[in-house]
Amino acid sequence: MTRIKSQFNLEGKVAIVTGSSKGIGESMARGLAEHGAKVVVSSRNQESVDEVAEQFRSDGYEATGIACHVGKEDQREAMLAKTIELYGGVDILINNAAINPFYGAIHEHQDWVFDKLMEVNVKAPWALSNLVAKSMMSRGGGSIINISSVEGIHPGFGLSLYSVSKAALIMLTKNQAKEWGKAGIRVNAICPGLIKTKFSQALWENEKLVSKMEKTLPSGRMALPDEMAGLAVLLASDAGSYMTGGVYSNDGGYLVAG
Repeated sequence: MTRIKSQFNLEGKVAIVTGSSKGIGESMARGLAEHGAKVVVSSRNQESVDEVAEQFRSDGYEATGIACHVGKEDQREAMLAKTIELYGGVDILINNAAINPFYGAIHEHQDWVFDKLMEVNVKAPWALSNLVAKSMMSRGGGSIINISSVEGIHPGFGLSLYSVSKAALIMLTKNQAKEWGKAGIRVNAICPGLIKTKFSQALWENEKLVSKMEKTLPSGRMALPDEMAGLAVLLASDAGSYMTGGVYSNDGGYLVAG
């Protein structure tokens, strides 16, 4: 009897994961694929997404690579159109793509830094979700997962405008969940802590910072990308069918460490 286990089955579902050529995006895309979903691997570079999609296929999963700069409207529309052409629609969207943080005090940043962060980290997930929601509604619903950050809940030092963008993404999540719930679309946010990826390399290469973190965090360490995938699978699947509007930290205890 696999009454509960079967709820994690994603067979027949179609997923788009942005920023999935590496890091936690790749891990979440693989998690969905391993549970049966047809996965669109997406990032700005076609060669990179083709490489990841080919690895998934060689492991026995169904995947295709579609390059997309999420900050560009025409590329968002083209990615969705190609996905629908290949698979008929979309059931799962993970808005993971984001730009690297700009470090420095909040008053030191120029206007273009603010505009760029908001364009990629907030506007792009909003716009892509709007496009994909139409497909989800025609299929009876779906799951959107926005990848925010613990920095969007509790501000650190030096990541000021990045924190602002991730806080905005959390509120976007709550509004999407409230407005689209009756259409069968669930929307949740995942807030990772410090993960050992290229995206956060400037942080985890700082020995003083890592040493302080290891002494402070309940987990005593930073996470690896694959440790983010399980939560994404839960939220994407029927196992998380009653979960919407939620903001879930996956941070090794960062938020309770103070």
